[in-house]
Amino acid sequence: MRTMTNRLRVTAIAAVAALSLGACQTGNGSGGGIGGMNTSETVGTLGGAVAGGLLGSRFGGGAGKLATTAIGTLVGAYAGQQLARHFSPADQNRASDAEERAVANNQTITWNNPQSGNSGTIQPVRTYQGTDGQTCRDYNHTVVIDGRTEVARGTACRQADGSWKLVS
Repeated sequence: MRTMTNRLRVTAIAAVAALSLGACQTGNGSGGGIGGMNTSETVGTLGGAVAGGLLGSRFGGGAGKLATTAIGTLVGAYAGQQLARHFSPADQNRASDAEERAVANNQTITWNNPQSGNSGTIQPVRTYQGTDGQTCRDYNHTVVIDGRTEVARGTACRQADGSWKLVS
């Protein structure tokens, strides 16, 4: 079962790719969204803001932590919007499914979407016992969007019910 965490993870993984695409893209959204954005862009913007804020909150301390959280939220919102323009729900589903299989089975999984031309590869790189005894797995997720390749790194840990949960 997919969770909101999985959706946010896919958004965060591809955010770096979206930033590079955003610099050369313009457009006027249509219908359904906030501020002239379409619904997908609105969802991408909000999801990116959450993911960016969470990521930014991991750095700095005191006022520095507030600044990195704010910057992460803004960059994440922009990246999420750009990602939504180039990373369809079908791409997200394929990436999320592949990521879950790669982490759970400790094997490299490749996904692609012939309709969009986007693709990716998830490669587990290290399995270890976390401080609380959980089995954790670091992985790389290479995403190709509009011919541009970016790599994100993540860590997931096995939960008591056997499912895997993103921890970073």
